[in-house]
Amino acid sequence: VAGNPEQIQIMYGVGGERRLQEYELPWLSGYENSLPVRVGNGAATQVQLDVYGEVADAMIQALRGGMPQHPRSVAISKVVMPYLEKIWHLPDAGIWEIRSEPRHFTHSKVMAWVAFDRNATQIAKAAENDEDRALASHYRRVADEIHADVCRNGFDADLGSFVQTYGSKEVDASLLQIVLTGFLAPEDPRVTGTVAQIERTLMQDGLLLRYDNERSVDGVAGREGTFLVCSFWLADAYVLLGRADDAARLFERLCDLCNDVGLLAEQYDPKDGRMLGNFPQAFSHIGIINTALNLHRAVCPALARTSSELEGA
Repeated sequence: VAGNPEQIQIMYGVGGERRLQEYELPWLSGYENSLPVRVGNGAATQVQLDVYGEVADAMIQALRGGMPQHPRSVAISKVVMPYLEKIWHLPDAGIWEIRSEPRHFTHSKVMAWVAFDRNATQIAKAAENDEDRALASHYRRVADEIHADVCRNGFDADLGSFVQTYGSKEVDASLLQIVLTGFLAPEDPRVTGTVAQIERTLMQDGLLLRYDNERSVDGVAGREGTFLVCSFWLADAYVLLGRADDAARLFERLCDLCNDVGLLAEQYDPKDGRMLGNFPQAFSHIGIINTALNLHRAVCPALARTSSELEGA
């Protein structure tokens, strides 16, 4: 984390730069007239609650994997978690970096839960005094509060599914993280209902859109292709749901999309049979790695991310 822990950003420059001002280059036409051409990234200054969960999960997974604790990890936790406790109930820009008004994204709240869940687990495990144990108990109470909030406001009983934002009727592929992070168990009917709704509404030629583009809240005009990492998430969810054959078929389909040197873009357009968006895309390749491990390891990464597995580590 570059800079002070309480100033955590969702992204940094490759050299740790914090200022990533976005501006347009109107004199450039862009690849096949894809406009506008931008430099930098305005999302660097957005509030995205999910980043806190990703950082907490990464730190605890590193410890679980045998890596030594980084000297700053305790400082990050002590400063970032109280800040997250103040803001988790606020709307944010979400994982997809929307450019319209902030909203209460269900995925964002789930990842805020991940942050408190993982910290509570790790602090309780390493507690050396009453102060540590009290902090772990406090974080567990906050995690439980967030969990209840998500289940109350992020689930639509009529759809039998969690929804993209509180009070909406739309789903989002990021909702697959509900099972992948251990927020709910794979056998929970709210999980199976959400997976089914995602399959019904976001599947396009066997691959997933990240959300319904025609009803998008992202503030960006234009059509987009299927978002490849979302299809990898679906394959991972299939593994946890016991649908190993479905997971393997989807994984093979995705691997077949790789170009001659094994690279994937951000998106794929099944209609035109071509890749779209950033190329190559790290997100997509992380998906390949995780899904391959989920399919072939006895204790797969998706299972290892759940709270129960972490407590037993």
